[in-house]
Amino acid sequence: MDMFSDLIRGVRAHGSLFGSSTLSPPWALHFVDGAPLTLCTVLNGAGWIVPEHHPPEPLRARETIVVRGPATFTFVDEVGTSAEPVECGEFCATPEHGGTRHRIGWHDPVEGPGSAATARADCGATTLVVGAYPVRGEISRRLLEALPVVLRVTPGGPADAVLDHLAAEAAVDTPGQQVVLDRLLDWMLVCTLRQWFDRPGGDSPPWWAAQRDPVVGDALRLLHAEPAAPWTVGALAERTGVSRSTLAKRFSDLVGEPPLTYLTRWRMTLAADLLVEQPSATVAEVARAVGYADPFGFSAAFKRVQGANPSEFRRTAVARARTAAVGSTA
Repeated sequence: MDMFSDLIRGVRAHGSLFGSSTLSPPWALHFVDGAPLTLCTVLNGAGWIVPEHHPPEPLRARETIVVRGPATFTFVDEVGTSAEPVECGEFCATPEHGGTRHRIGWHDPVEGPGSAATARADCGATTLVVGAYPVRGEISRRLLEALPVVLRVTPGGPADAVLDHLAAEAAVDTPGQQVVLDRLLDWMLVCTLRQWFDRPGGDSPPWWAAQRDPVVGDALRLLHAEPAAPWTVGALAERTGVSRSTLAKRFSDLVGEPPLTYLTRWRMTLAADLLVEQPSATVAEVARAVGYADPFGFSAAFKRVQGANPSEFRRTAVARARTAAVGSTA
C-alpha cells in the first residue's frame, strides 16, 4: 500500500452529508461541529467560506474547498451579509430557514414554470453540498498535519466527474442512497487532495513527491507494506536495487529524514492506533505487531516518539474518547 492510501484510509464519510442546501440570499450557515475535515462544493451559484481566524475565501460554481478543523466556519452569500447565522450540525439548516430541503437531496417535487425551484434558479439561488469527515487515529492525523486550514481546487480536474455523480445521486431519494453518497464523498475528497497536492508550484509535503521517485517510492511502499519486517538500510537498498549510500542519501533528501528514522515513526503511529483499537492487546503483543521482539525497547521508542509510554497513551486516549462520547450525547 502506498503512503497516501495508508494516511487516508481512516478518513471516511459516514452519514456525513450535512445537507444539500438550495439557498437564496441573504444567507449565513454556521457549521458548528468543527469536524477535522469538511468538504464544501457549490453546484451552482456562489458564496463565501469564512473560517474562524482565517480570511474569507470565495466559493464559485463547481469549485471545492476543504476546511480543516477543529475551528468552525460559516458559508455566507457575501462577506458582511445581513443574514442571521443559522447553526448547522448533523442536519444543517431547516427548510423554513431557506436551507436544506431534505435530509438527503434537494429535489423539489414540483418543478417547471412557476415552481419554487424555478423561482430560486431565477433569483440566483446557490446549491451547496457539504460533507464532514471524522478523522480517527494517529495514522490519519498525519494527513491533517500536511494540510492548511483551507485548501481549494478549481473546476477542470478529476473531481469534476465525481461531482456530476454526486449531484445526480443527491437529487433523488432511493434505497441505499446514504451509502452511495458517503462513498462518492470519499472519492471526491481523494480527487480533491490529489489535485491540490499536484498543483503547479504547490507546497506539498515531502512524502507526496517522494512517492513518485523510482527508488524512494519503492522504499516507502515496502516500509508501509511490511512495517514489522526486520528492515536495515542494506535490506531496503537490496530490495530497491541501489546501494546503501544511494538509498540513504536519496531517501533523506526527498523525505527529510533517514529511512530507519521514518520507519520508527511509522511503527509508533501504527502502534498508537493498535493500543486504542485493540484494548485487550498487551503492550508486548502490540510491540510484536510492529516489529519489536523486546517490549522494553518498544516502550522506550514509543515514549520517544509519542511523548508517553504505551500504557499512559492508551489510558489518555480511552479517557478522551469517553469524554467525546458523553459530549456528543449531551
